[in-house]
Amino acid sequence: MRVLFTLLLTICMAATFLVAGCAETTELEPPVEAAQATPEEVVTKNVVVDEDPQGPRILAMGDSMMAWHTFTGQSIPHTIESVLDEPVFSNAISGAKITYKLPLSGALGMRIENQYRKGDWDWVVLNGGGNDLWLGCGCGKCTGKLNKMISEDGKRGVIPMMVQKYRHQGAQVAWVGYLRSPGAWSPVEGCRDTGNELEQRITKLAAIDPGVHYVSLADLVPHGDRSFHTFDMIHPSIKGSREIGKRVAAVIAANDAAR
Repeated sequence: MRVLFTLLLTICMAATFLVAGCAETTELEPPVEAAQATPEEVVTKNVVVDEDPQGPRILAMGDSMMAWHTFTGQSIPHTIESVLDEPVFSNAISGAKITYKLPLSGALGMRIENQYRKGDWDWVVLNGGGNDLWLGCGCGKCTGKLNKMISEDGKRGVIPMMVQKYRHQGAQVAWVGYLRSPGAWSPVEGCRDTGNELEQRITKLAAIDPGVHYVSLADLVPHGDRSFHTFDMIHPSIKGSREIGKRVAAVIAANDAAR
């Protein structure tokens, strides 16, 4: 398994992640981003290379939780690939959001919906919403942001529209929740209640359609255990990515007779 990755893109996307929250207030695309990022660079950033001439049947999308450890081949999609023993194609990008206003970088994948590529997918594995809440509304007055992503009953909003598009094209969907840090401080601890509300709404969406599966991580981290996170206490450690990937792979295997 190889990972197509460029040093230039790493620098560009890291800078985009750090300023994403501030950049949302303008519709003007920063000229430097347009000059430094190309469609080819972005879509190949986190690709787990296909060795199967028939093409991969699992697509991974999302933000930094899904993309973390791609460079070392130990991301969540890599683990899914290893456990299921089949190729996985990943377009996940650090800093990506469900709602993203900038047109160029949004089209290149910073808007999670635009990470989708046409294919004969059996499964679409994705996550998202954390950057929208943390960087978009400071995990404070987020009712409007939540409703835009997904309504309280789980039937309306950007997330249900995304999920139904993939379902209509024949794929099952595994929506992956976020890690918790019980008993340990985290910079995103203030997002806990709002994040829980987001995931409760996604649970309602999954209950509507048997082909949509919510993969909760709420109980994954033991109380006070920091080993599932990197030093920043936001992103998964290698161990965390591995355990998340194993949990996702188990959901796929349990709901797909072909696996």
